[in-house]
Amino acid sequence: MKTKLTRSPKVAAQILLKGGIVAFPTETVYGLGASLFDEAQVQKIFLVKGRPSDNPLIAHVSNFHELELLVRSIPPHAEQLIEAFFPGALTIVLPKSKYVPAIVTANLETIAIRMPSLNLTQTFLKECGTPVAAPSANLSGKPSSTSWKAVREDFDGKIECILKGDESEFGLESTVVDCSVSPPVVLRTGAISLEELQRVVPETQLSTSPAQHAPKSPGMKYRHYAPEAEVKILEDFSDVDYKSAYIGISNPPKPFAHQKVCCSLSDYARSLYAFFRECDAHQFKRIYCERVPERGLGLALMDRIRKAAEK
Repeated sequence: MKTKLTRSPKVAAQILLKGGIVAFPTETVYGLGASLFDEAQVQKIFLVKGRPSDNPLIAHVSNFHELELLVRSIPPHAEQLIEAFFPGALTIVLPKSKYVPAIVTANLETIAIRMPSLNLTQTFLKECGTPVAAPSANLSGKPSSTSWKAVREDFDGKIECILKGDESEFGLESTVVDCSVSPPVVLRTGAISLEELQRVVPETQLSTSPAQHAPKSPGMKYRHYAPEAEVKILEDFSDVDYKSAYIGISNPPKPFAHQKVCCSLSDYARSLYAFFRECDAHQFKRIYCERVPERGLGLALMDRIRKAAEK
């Protein structure tokens, strides 16, 4: 199979509507999409990613009619979050409608839905004219793709099309909030912080129970975001191997063999996955990631780093 590269959302949509898997950009990370109602096409996503079948996908919609088609009800706190953050980097979990195939939700009675804000993504979804089921565009367990070139590294010759866009603005996946329960629960931290959510729905809380069975959101149950290299969380520079790689905000006392000193927390988040991929390309065995305070975007950033550091 030859993977088509295109900058045309219309061309990409035509390929998806003919049954092809299409990688597409969003403001968070790149996604790997299929028509949500085409069960055979959705199954191809699981196969090409090597994704466990009990790991649900996210439905990407371009308008509120599509959203309403996928759910049984929208409680008041979900309406508040939708009004505040759609379109944007928020995914909301709601009770699914009878029209949603079980393969999309891993047989759960809930569905995770997102309306991306990136103009190119919006145009692509509108051209599709149907909700698009998509996980992140990376091999299962590996760092998410934040550029079309990273998608090509993982899937060239394995999928039908890559819609070429710019590098991802946020570089971390969307925040997932379960609104099928009350109060709402953050299942996955992400580009929209807990503090931002609580300004809209003050009772929103973080999930305290790890999902060992039937996770309602991607990123909860399995090892994720991990490079081939060993990831070490760095507290200080007192006992490090400077022949290794380093990413963080602080300037190290002397240069590492490969390093990325970020200018801000958002730059750190945006750069993390691309840096992991660079380190693997150069065959580094260890990557030091500087610890940051777990508030705001730092909460999501440290979540990704911890998951990458898991054995």
